[in-house]
Amino acid sequence: MAHQPTPIEDYALVGDMHSAALISRGGSIDWLCLPRFDSESLFAALLDSEKAGRWSLAPDDDGAVSEREYLRDTFVLRTLWRTDAGEAEVLDFMPLGDNRPNLVRRIRGISGSVRFAERYAVRFDYGAAVPWVRQIEYGDHPAILATAGPGTVIRRGPRVHAEGLEHVAEYDVAEGETVDLVLTWYPSHRRPPKPLDVDAAIEQTVTWWRDWADRSDPPSPYDQAVRRSLLVLRALTDEDTGGISAAATTSLPETDGGERNWDYRYVWLRDAALTIAVLLTHGYREEAEEWRGWLLRAIAGDPADVQIMYGIGGERRLAEFELPELAGYGGARPVRVGNGAYEQTQWDVFGEVMVALHGARLAGLAETAASWPLQHALLDFLAENWQRPDHGIWEIRGEQKHFTHSRAMVWAAFDRGARGVREFGLDGDAELWQDLADRLREEILSQGFDEKRGAFRQHYDTDEVDAALLQLPQIGFIAPDDERMTGTVAAMEEDLMQDGLLLRYRTSSGVDGLSGEEHPFLACSFWLVEQYAASGRLRDAEELMERGLAAANDVGLLAEEYDPARSRQVGNTPQALSHLALVRAADAIAAARHGREEEAPGVRGEDEAKAADGAPPAQTADGTEATPEEARDDAGADLPERDPEE
Repeated sequence: MAHQPTPIEDYALVGDMHSAALISRGGSIDWLCLPRFDSESLFAALLDSEKAGRWSLAPDDDGAVSEREYLRDTFVLRTLWRTDAGEAEVLDFMPLGDNRPNLVRRIRGISGSVRFAERYAVRFDYGAAVPWVRQIEYGDHPAILATAGPGTVIRRGPRVHAEGLEHVAEYDVAEGETVDLVLTWYPSHRRPPKPLDVDAAIEQTVTWWRDWADRSDPPSPYDQAVRRSLLVLRALTDEDTGGISAAATTSLPETDGGERNWDYRYVWLRDAALTIAVLLTHGYREEAEEWRGWLLRAIAGDPADVQIMYGIGGERRLAEFELPELAGYGGARPVRVGNGAYEQTQWDVFGEVMVALHGARLAGLAETAASWPLQHALLDFLAENWQRPDHGIWEIRGEQKHFTHSRAMVWAAFDRGARGVREFGLDGDAELWQDLADRLREEILSQGFDEKRGAFRQHYDTDEVDAALLQLPQIGFIAPDDERMTGTVAAMEEDLMQDGLLLRYRTSSGVDGLSGEEHPFLACSFWLVEQYAASGRLRDAEELMERGLAAANDVGLLAEEYDPARSRQVGNTPQALSHLALVRAADAIAAARHGREEEAPGVRGEDEAKAADGAPPAQTADGTEATPEEARDDAGADLPERDPEE
């Protein structure tokens, strides 16, 4: 019988831009993979029960109540506990800047005295490996080591004692007292690292997050949601490689007990591409260059080998396998590691890459030595293969189709290629690429549009609609207020709106080759906000925006999907695409409120896209205007290195 899982919305995230932990309202760390997002887990109670590993810390009082929040503009989580005997706070965070994987839990007594109970059970390899555990004295302080294969974790803090396969402790924390618990991962063949200076770590971590957040100035009434979303995107991004994980988790289901359970701890090209545009819009030029660097390294090589997703460092083999020993979140099985969709064909990623890199040019990012040659090679390959069907943006595991969204993205790839030649003096066959774009446009309008219903169709062989079609105005394929687009929106409102939020598509059509249903997809709902705002339906945009924001949990995190009927988050969390779409939606409403019609760099409307006069000039690394030749020079920047063995 499946255990009753903690609701997904009850989890907060702490991270160090290499990995992340999920902490429940009850003070239990139920998910942590070290040293990377996609490493094997140390705590995986999220996907089974305590037997898969957890680290709980809470008052030993059934009547204790808690409140929690992030310290302003950080990922330092503060939980305030109140009992009849007193009050105490717990600060949970993963330190930044120390080049090693640490997780800190600091208890501070505020008033009276609070007795805390700690339960600590490390399980390596997704709960499969019970480690060799031993207690040691490290200097004058007790510590406990847990080793299994290549990894060891050391927990420093109050002395614990064994109770079955867990280690437990109880201790009183009085007013003014501080108790620190620090977990550190290191390679098992090394000596334990030196103890962490927790005071310095808190100061450095808080300062770094706030300095980063202060660089954004969201022009929006939703400034706090936008700032938190930008912080989430930063937290999900690997500090060394620039790759952004789609989420911090694997196998959180899209429907209760179902099979739609995927590993999202990898980097999707579309997420990387959309992130570049969002960061440039909000002034994060250096970070956008880092994301672009990851993107270019990942797709380097034979264009025929371009994948839809990669590992955090650009790894190509993401073989999918199942963990039958895990019961799954709420009994949803299988639990998957890896993602077999990396082998799929999705032509839309070519368009997303080209749109993002063209947007970077418009925003003044200089071309590197590799960026345009890679784009040129992608376009040459696409010119030979553009007529082939694919699996579409939603990674269907059924038959390949000519998905209208994918076809429009291929149009965007050729369009941006031709514009790169015309507007920036880059080398290439603009005439050929423009001709292919024109042919695709004609094909889409004739085969991808349902004249009877007055709406674009999901693929050429159906009359179903798909929320991905909301991206057609975003890439400049059609104006937001064109009657063909407004007709498509009307069809979506009829077919896909569920309790005020938008589904991706109707799973009953059978197109995805999977059983079961799913819930409204939050990114799609925010795309509809953007469409409403851009087409003059500002009130509808604002109302839908509020419903979308209501899906966030108490600390501002969004999962992949949301069940409005139960007010429950669904799917992997926190979801980068959800937060990316939130930022775009807020920007669109802000633009509509101020009477502006321009859109974010790289996603302009069709008419504006064809008028290059207003585009910012390309720049050299020192910020001066660049000639086309200088714009093609390598402006590469080194990324910080992290040695988890330090």
